[in-house]
Amino acid sequence: MQATNTANMDADIAHKYAALKDNLRQYNSVIVAFSGGIDSSLVAYVAGEVLGQNALAVTSASASLKRADLALAEKLAEEWGIQHQVIVTDELSKPEYRANPVNRCFHCKTSLYTYLDEMAQTEAVEVVLNGTNLDDLGDHRPGLIAAENFEVRSPLVEAGFHKADIRALANTLGLKNADKPQAACLSSRFPYGTHITQDLLAQVEAAEEVMSALGFSQYRVRHHGEVARLEVPEGELSRAVSLHNELQQRIKATGYAFVALDLGGFRSGSLNETLDPNQVQVVEITTPTT
Repeated sequence: MQATNTANMDADIAHKYAALKDNLRQYNSVIVAFSGGIDSSLVAYVAGEVLGQNALAVTSASASLKRADLALAEKLAEEWGIQHQVIVTDELSKPEYRANPVNRCFHCKTSLYTYLDEMAQTEAVEVVLNGTNLDDLGDHRPGLIAAENFEVRSPLVEAGFHKADIRALANTLGLKNADKPQAACLSSRFPYGTHITQDLLAQVEAAEEVMSALGFSQYRVRHHGEVARLEVPEGELSRAVSLHNELQQRIKATGYAFVALDLGGFRSGSLNETLDPNQVQVVEITTPTT
């Protein structure tokens, strides 16, 4: 991994980049929960810059992670020359996860962080890190409670990164996934209370592969029993309508009886719109004092 030239970097981004590196230098060794998304990618990449072989990126290849994202994580880690390990966590074996309650993400992240915490203790790694950023803190994020329970640190929050900052720095650093659309786990495609199985996750993944193959820039296939509800950006709604015959044919081939286009367009976390305000779990993360 080569040193980065910051001479032409935006001053604010350069400052946050320096703060991130300083944050990571406080540790002798780290494990990064690495999904292949840009947030955890930036943490893993910079941890590799700062700590070299004392930084280990770990990806869970559970059924809720798209195989394309798993392949991307493996490719990026190899290109960056960072240590990388693929594991399989056990969330689908848990009835409380499969029932898909409003705090499903808590159970998923508990499985992940239990594994990573045990790995850290076994291999004498100092701390586990995630890719949470400041923009994550105002949404329904029960997984952050699991992170707090296991004392997982969020260096992007601590260094003051918003999502736009992450993409800007990733582009400057030349990370190939800098502009990768946000991609939550496949379980987020199911309305709360809808039972989750490995077969249903595979069905949603197959339907979203159709959207990818047809060139939509951002998309979700929300699973409503026999109905696949498609979300695409508002600017691509007309294109989706023009492709309605192909969309219907190919997505029905994945097992759906009906295919619907959501006129509201793509909204990250749109299934949270059905939550009662009392069900929303928002977590505040403060920078630990050292």
